[in-house]
Order: sequence, then structure tokens, then C-alpha cells
Amino acid sequence: MNDINENIESPFTLKVSFDQILKHYEVLSKSDDEFIAAKACRVLKTAEGYPELRDGIINSQDLVTREKEIRIILQDSFSPILTKNEIKTASVPFHNLIFNSSERFKSIIETAGDDFELQIKNMPEDDSYIIACTIILSFCYGYHINFKRPFYYEIPDANGIMQYYKILYNADFVEIIPSKNAPKITQEDVDELLDNFDNMEMWKEKFPPNSYTFKGFVISNIFNITDDQSISNIKSSLIGEDKRKDKSFMEDFHQIFQSLLGLKDIKVGFSIYNEKEDTFEHVYGEGMNSFLLNHLDTNDCSDTLCKVSYNRLLKEKKFYAVSDVDKFHKLSKGKAPQYKTLKEQHIKSAILAPIANENGLLGILEIVSERPKVLNSINANKLKDVMPFIVSAVERSKNEEQNLIEAIIQQECTSIHPSVNWRFEKEAKIFIKDQFNGNKPSFNKIAFENIYPLYGQIDIKGSSDARNWATQQDLTIQLNGIKSIIEAAFDIEKLPIYEQYLYQIEAFLEGLSTHFQVDSEQQISVFIKQDIDPLLEHLLVVESLRTQVESYFGSIDDKVDVLYNHRKEYDDTIALINKEMASLLDQKQVEAQVMYPHYFERFKTDGVEHNMYIGESITKENSFNPIYLYNLRLWQLQVMCEMENSFYLMQPNFPVKLDVASMILVFNQPLSISFRMDEKQFDVDGTYNARYEIVKKRVDKAYIKGTKERVTQKGKISIIYSQKQDEIEYLRYVKFLQSKKYLDNDIEIVELQDLQAVTGLKAIRVSVLYHKDKDDQSFYTYEDLMKEISA
Repeated sequence: MNDINENIESPFTLKVSFDQILKHYEVLSKSDDEFIAAKACRVLKTAEGYPELRDGIINSQDLVTREKEIRIILQDSFSPILTKNEIKTASVPFHNLIFNSSERFKSIIETAGDDFELQIKNMPEDDSYIIACTIILSFCYGYHINFKRPFYYEIPDANGIMQYYKILYNADFVEIIPSKNAPKITQEDVDELLDNFDNMEMWKEKFPPNSYTFKGFVISNIFNITDDQSISNIKSSLIGEDKRKDKSFMEDFHQIFQSLLGLKDIKVGFSIYNEKEDTFEHVYGEGMNSFLLNHLDTNDCSDTLCKVSYNRLLKEKKFYAVSDVDKFHKLSKGKAPQYKTLKEQHIKSAILAPIANENGLLGILEIVSERPKVLNSINANKLKDVMPFIVSAVERSKNEEQNLIEAIIQQECTSIHPSVNWRFEKEAKIFIKDQFNGNKPSFNKIAFENIYPLYGQIDIKGSSDARNWATQQDLTIQLNGIKSIIEAAFDIEKLPIYEQYLYQIEAFLEGLSTHFQVDSEQQISVFIKQDIDPLLEHLLVVESLRTQVESYFGSIDDKVDVLYNHRKEYDDTIALINKEMASLLDQKQVEAQVMYPHYFERFKTDGVEHNMYIGESITKENSFNPIYLYNLRLWQLQVMCEMENSFYLMQPNFPVKLDVASMILVFNQPLSISFRMDEKQFDVDGTYNARYEIVKKRVDKAYIKGTKERVTQKGKISIIYSQKQDEIEYLRYVKFLQSKKYLDNDIEIVELQDLQAVTGLKAIRVSVLYHKDKDDQSFYTYEDLMKEISA
């Protein structure tokens, strides 16, 4: 197989060409620098007589034949001085064909062994086709679609330890040429592709195989990222649920730590600390070991560690490294229990790392080797970057274990609303009976049929904008504080790095004021944590700056480690609103349950939502009548008005002024709900009933037909429905509440723009009447109330 395009499906026909780089040398040959011009002429002369070097090579054997000429052409890109240090190749993209490389790269491949086959690890075949298409969109049509992913090689070193190498492509010497038959790509095509990433047939229709010529080559700059990748792998391994049940989990974990520490023959173990009993306990799971406990399930800390190691790990929460177990066992005269236990297992060196949070020790990470001195106090410091992930995993594991200790009904279900608790008790009794009789117990499906749903929400308007504004204010204040310190430091010592930091701060400040984005907060926080905080710690020693730096650190919130003034006011406001609205709703629910039992649940988001279900199957009695449904609907509408009033009475006391909008969703057909054991909540059953859930999730963002006005508005209650009979029913309720001075007289009926899979929705909108205070007998519209409050 000589054709480099053989057995590869791609929109490209690949041609290895040096035309673009030779054009660069044509320019350099006219340089005023005689040395540069002479060298450029030499390179151009080398290429003379070999037109294939410019026209393009598709036969791999021709690359071998022209190896000498190619090496001369690429000499500046592959500097002989750096060839033993840089890891670099020349190739075509997403292809394992390499026709020039640095000496360092060759050495790495040779060390990997004769059986090693170089491959890009995270490049699925379909993805490579689509990446090629996005390159064409950028090169030929100017559509820049970001599908960049980090590509890397996995290559074992001389000791068989896996090393990870990141690949960065330089495509300066590439041109892409469409064939005569290549379909012309339009904006409409691009828009269609944006929503069809997985539709490979569509991509191939727009970009048929071999419809473009890739002419040139890429230079791959390759970097060893083993430490970073090992840390990432540790994090990924710990994130997944139930990993301890996976037989390969600990085997993979050993390999990850081997890569991190660069040591082949090491093993990893864990022991959990029981604070109440001051003991270490075995961690249960496939392949889990504790080298401190050896064969014991549990052991007193005093019988596991000597006083020095006990204080080091439990009190000081620092690494305890033993570079030579035999030596220290001898020095302790066999009395230190940790050396004795390790020696019995033929362990020669070890690192014991405390898994601890602010509350104390959670457990011990144990890394051991059967070779002396390979584990020591120096390489123990490499664990600092991974310990936070291990701490988080152990915290989660302890919480999970505590949850498992709960009663069986908590294990199988969740806290249950009193109106349906009878049904769960019935199933729990059947569960216990089956378990007692030796049968395999299981919770039967719990469902309620022919029940009527009611849904309402009081939603905070513009919460995202308010949060963004608060974030912008805090970050601006914090950055300006940092800026003034660095300016003062620059006046003292003219370091270029200070200028660079000031430039970065100015860029961040401009971005905050002009185009604040979702990831701006994260970018600035990383910049401050990684670059600025260490600098300010250093500047604390400068006498003239100490007061200013201490003042800055004093403005930083200890809990969240950022300046947290406006954001705290926003968060406190949201928490207060949710607390007060939920509390009022809960109080009113007690009264409603007395009228007629029904299922009720509420959720705190940016506001408060509630679900109610009423029907015969929930009450367990032959007592249900539609009058109870009508009563609950009227009650809901009245309570929503009271919640609106309660909110605006409290609004002047909130740290941040926010508004709310209320909505009720009417669904006039009975449906069925069932308890989902996996999500621990009730959900509707059936395709038709699912329409109700779809509307719930989308309707508050719906627009009035033909406008850009949202159906939910501050100062109004919106009642969403689809049937004429619902309109008639709720207009009766509205008129009644108008007579009670809950609602104003400005009723409007509007049609809603169609939602995805939902059409024909309408809404009754009517303004709420407010009281200035609890004793005030006057009634105000929203606008009147705002004037009165601000007067």
C-alpha cells in the first residue's frame, strides 16, 4: 500500500506538498540579510528538479526517495540544535504517516518497543471526518466552527509506564482546494449542520469523500503532559458512582499513580478513619487493600501508628514518608507498629497521605513499593495536586454510606407527602412480608390514576441579569483593588511582569464593562488565584505596601475566597424570597388539606413552584367530587394573589430590588402519575400526559402571539389554558376575586405563540391589587404600589 489516501474515508485527497513553505523561502531569498538569503536560495535550489515537492506527493515511497531533500527543506523547522529536546513531527493531519521527526521523537518511539503502534487515542473515525469538514468551512468559506479537541498519544516509556503526549498542530503550510464537483456551501447548509452533528450522511452529502484537496503538511509540536493527564485520570476515576464495585477500578488506579510518580512497581491502598472510636477501618470494594491494616478489618490508631506518625497524620495532617522500612524498623527496635506491619508485607518504602478536610481526618491514602527509597518525602509532594479530588471522593463516599444506613423505606423511596403515605406503607408491608418469607423483595410500582393536576409558580424576573450585574460589580471592585496595589508596586520596582498583569487586568475590566460572558467570572477567578494571590503574598513583605495588601485581603470573603458583596446581597435576596414565599405557601397548604386531602409538592428555584394532584385514587375514599377540584383551583388563584402581596410588602427590606411574575397552568383532563424509584419523585405516565410536563417547563418563557412580549409579567397573574371551558371557569374565579379586591378590572385574553410540540394555548392576564401594608384598606395596582413605596 503506497497511496497515502488508501483505506481512508475523508473529504480530503491528501497530497504532501512543500509549495507553501518554499514560497516563504522565495520571499526570504530576497532578504537584506545575506545569511538568510543564501540559506533560502540553498533550500530553493534543493527543490529544483523535483516538481513533485511542490505539486504534491501521494505515494509514501516517494517520501522515502525524497527524504534528503525534505530534510533540507524542513531544517529551519526542525532545528538540529533542538532536535534532541523538542518532540516534533511533520505529517498530514489525523493520519499516522510521519515523514520527518526530531531525534527526541524517534527515541521515544524506539523506547516504546517494536510492537508499539502510534495512534491518536481520542480520535473516533466519524469525528475525524467532521473535523476535516470544519477545517474546510474555515479555510474555504470563512465559517469558523469551534470543534477543537485536545489530541494526544499514549506511549509507554522504558519502564513500561504510560506517558501522555499532547499534540498541537501548526497548519501554516497548508492550502485546501475544492474540486470542480464540490458542492458550494451556503449559510443555510451551515445552519443545518449545526443541528446535525451525528448525521454523518448529511456531512458526506455536503462534503463528499475526496471532494477537496489537502495540499501541504502540518508540523506537530508534541508535549509530555503525563502529570496533568494523571491528575485528570484520578479525578475522572473518582467522579463515577459505584466504582468500588468495578474489578478494574483499583488496577487502573495503580497505573494512574504509577504514571504520576514515574514508578512502575507501586501499589495504592486506603484506610478510613473512624473519629468516634479512633480506629482505622478497611474500605470494602473490589481489589481494595489497606497496607496499614494488612488482614485486619479494623484496628485502633494507637495499635496502627507510633506516636510520631500519629501526630504527623492525624494532628498535623501532613504526609508521612518512609524511604527505607527495614532501616526504620531496626531503629525503632520493632516497636513502631506501622514499620512492623509494612515489613511483614515485604514493603520497603511507603508514603502515607492524610485524606483530610477542615473538619479533620477522613482516612489515609497508602502508596507502597517493594523497593527501598523509591518513595520518599520529596516525591510525596507530587500528591498535593491530587489530594483535593481524593478528599471530595471520600466525603461523598462517607455521605453515601450514611444514607445506606437509613431505614428501608428511605432506601427505596424518599420522604413522602402525607396524602400518599398510606400507599407507600402498604407496599412497605408487602416488601417486609416477602423478605421475611425468603422471597426476593421489590417495591411494586406506585401509581395514581384519574387525578387532576394543578401547577403554579411565582418566578423572579430578571434573576440572571441581576446575578450577572452583581458579579460584574464585585469583580470590578476586586480588580481595581488589585490594580492599585500593582501600580504602587511598579512605582517601587519597574518589573515587566507588573505591566503584563496590569494589561491583563485592564482587559478583564473592559470585558466586564462591555461584554460580560458566562465564563468571565471563572477566567478572572483563575487569574487571581494562580497569578495574583501568590504575588500579593509576596508583596506583604514590602513595608510601604503592607497596609494596602492587608486591606485587600480583608475585603475577601473567607468562605468563598472572593470579594463577595453584591453577589452576597443577590444570593441573600433570593434565599429570603424563596424562604418567605415557601413558608407562606406551606402555611396555606395546611388549610387547603383540611378542605380536601390532595398531593402537594413545592420546589425552590429562582422563585417557588408547586404541583398539586387531586382525585379519588389519592384519597382512598369514595368521597371525591369535582366541587373539590374547583375549590382547590380557586384557592390556588387566591393564594397566588396573597403571595404577590406578601412579596411586595417585603420587597423594600430585600438587599436587592427584584420583581416577580406569577403563573397558573390549567390542565382540564385527568391523568396518571407514578413514583419513579430512580429519581425519587412522582412523574406523569403516558405520551399524552407528558404534554402537560412539556408545557410546564416551557410556558413561562412563551411569547404572546405576534409579539416579543412574555406572557408572564410583573404585577399580573397569567392563567394558561387550552380549552374554552377552562376560560369560562377561570373568568368566574377572576370576577369573584375582583369583587374581593384581590384583582383589578383589566382582564385580557391573549393567544400564545406555538411552543415545540404544543399549540393552541391561551392566557387570561389580570393585574393584582396590592396593599401598602397589612392594615391598609386601600388597593393599588403594581405601578401605584411602586410609587407609594418609593414616596
